[in-house]
Amino acid sequence: MKKVCIVGASGKLGRYMVRHALDRGYEVVGVCREQSVGKLKDFEGRIRVVPGATDDRGVIRQAVAGCDGVLVVLVPWGVKQYSSGTAQAVLDLAEPGARLVFSCGWHISRDGKDVYSWKFKALVRVFGVVARLFRLVELDDQVEACRKIFASDTRWTVVRGSDLEEGESEGLPVWSRHVGDPVLKSNLTRRVDFALFMVEALENDALVREAPAIVGRNTASALAYAAAN
Repeated sequence: MKKVCIVGASGKLGRYMVRHALDRGYEVVGVCREQSVGKLKDFEGRIRVVPGATDDRGVIRQAVAGCDGVLVVLVPWGVKQYSSGTAQAVLDLAEPGARLVFSCGWHISRDGKDVYSWKFKALVRVFGVVARLFRLVELDDQVEACRKIFASDTRWTVVRGSDLEEGESEGLPVWSRHVGDPVLKSNLTRRVDFALFMVEALENDALVREAPAIVGRNTASALAYAAAN
């Protein structure tokens, strides 16, 4: 892995991914909206920035050219299929054989075997209705984006994150294939470590065509699982 593109580089998760990628010596290309370029000021001279909408195929074509890996923050902004447009552009335009790693929330299910609490399901339902009412976020579009990814024959990984918090790194999160597994019960991950998992996945072939749900390695549920196994 020599050159990576980070789609959504200016967000909190994206900036952590930029740092992790640079720490590994990767050449980094960042994609973000023009109005957000200033958020990448700390990396000036160290990365190349391609400004524009992440669902703009021309922007994505330019950004992913020559990249061995592409990290994508699937953000369901607005009600114009932003997430699915971004995912489709990356799937279509990334270099053949490139490693593609996408981020999303626990509400995404690959095989329908995830088990959610009633509180979680109620929260997703209410948030989805309110966000759609105010035309802010379209969670169904993130589901559609992941459906496209799961059907793809590219070398993809979809990393499903729990609730996130700020703080110093605790190290690489642990993962499981299904939400509801005991190891994930704590439902909390440091954002910096979510980014770490994304970047580490680039060179982990065991995660190709997997949709790992992650949790912080020092959470109570992760520690209890480790002690029992």
